[in-house]
Amino acid sequence: MVRLLRSAGVQKLIVVAFEGETDSSLEGMVDELVWLRVGQLSKMIRYFKSHGVGQCIMAGRIAPKNLFDIKPDLRAAALLFRLKEKNAHTIFGGIGDELKKDGIDLIEAVPWIQDIMPGEGFLMGSPLKAKQLDDVAYGFKLAKEVSRLDIGQSVVVKNGTVLAVEGFEGTDACLSRGGQLAGKKGEAIGVKVAKLDHDMRFDIPCIGLQTIENCIQHKFRALAFEPGKILLLEQEAIEQRVQKESFSLLSVP
Repeated sequence: MVRLLRSAGVQKLIVVAFEGETDSSLEGMVDELVWLRVGQLSKMIRYFKSHGVGQCIMAGRIAPKNLFDIKPDLRAAALLFRLKEKNAHTIFGGIGDELKKDGIDLIEAVPWIQDIMPGEGFLMGSPLKAKQLDDVAYGFKLAKEVSRLDIGQSVVVKNGTVLAVEGFEGTDACLSRGGQLAGKKGEAIGVKVAKLDHDMRFDIPCIGLQTIENCIQHKFRALAFEPGKILLLEQEAIEQRVQKESFSLLSVP
């Protein structure tokens, strides 16, 4: 993300990093950085204001379990108390509202990351057969419905049977569970989507090398994703890995 911002001409990067979440190598790549615990909302806002920040973006991820393990400061605690539903979208949306109160706009990162959000027709690896493409279409329909209900954004299917649906555990755990249920031969199909009317300011679904390694370990035949809505990280490394296996990474046709 830092490289994309730099290449787009962003001169100064003021960063809030989160303990146990952010890669420490980021520290040498930006102009100013402070380490905070997840939940220190007041400190984050004060830090931004002290550096004259008027706009910010969210990049990276916070592990889902940490949304419950946080030790919130008073401002974060008040925010959580007001929320009737507590999920990534409501919590991050509430943080955006709190930032706005102090004159800081949480904006979309999409203008800087479009180059790593593959569109229609994307394919790495060997093409799928018609029956496997049927599983992709079926999985896509199910994943969109599951995401609409705010349950998760990924499903695993095989031969028209649903093996796993993502819940609070996250995509990789869902894929592992589905891969185990697919049996020794594997050949499952994973599908990952964005939720309907996804707020692109935060929680943008992404796929990286770790996810691909997880699929290959569990003998998946393919991982399909919604075109134009998913970040594909580490593309060169993924392409090299996929070429060694009977595996496909593709956007949903």
